[in-house]
Amino acid sequence: MGRGSSGPPATAPAPAPRGTLRERIDRLVREAVKFGAVGGVGLLVNLLVFNLVRQVTDLQVVRASVIATVVAIIFNYVGFRYFTYRDRDKSRRTREMTLFLLFSAVGLVIENGVLYTATYGFGWDSPLQSNIFKFLGIAVATLFRFWSYRTWVFRALPVREPVTRGAPSDGSRTTQRVP
Repeated sequence: MGRGSSGPPATAPAPAPRGTLRERIDRLVREAVKFGAVGGVGLLVNLLVFNLVRQVTDLQVVRASVIATVVAIIFNYVGFRYFTYRDRDKSRRTREMTLFLLFSAVGLVIENGVLYTATYGFGWDSPLQSNIFKFLGIAVATLFRFWSYRTWVFRALPVREPVTRGAPSDGSRTTQRVP
């Protein structure tokens, strides 16, 4: 017994297995890497389309950017659904697509809001400046998109809990996984 205690020592709850936290971190890292791979190619698509539209048309900077963003959103949906989040719930595609488009639209506003502010608020509209602020807008919008897509759009399938079947006569409990 401990010094000054009058009863049996308190038992601390067993710590959670290290593997569970480690596994969650590993899954998050793998997800972020896959998200980054799709997003990296989407970034290239976005910037290439943006510069191509600016070179071959007379569209204003932000309009060219919106077109490029829409093309990248379409590319990214295919990449996220069939690569990054292919193991996620596929049962509600209409809901998934609606939420994806909603959050993508918010990302589009964030991304192009940065470019709009730089171009029309500060007059920074040279090709180099436009690309810098387009990239900066994409970076800010990507943080929002990562959070919203993984939280609301591509939801994880629920974890199957062990199901208890029948109690033995000795009072002990057994668990059995049900497929």
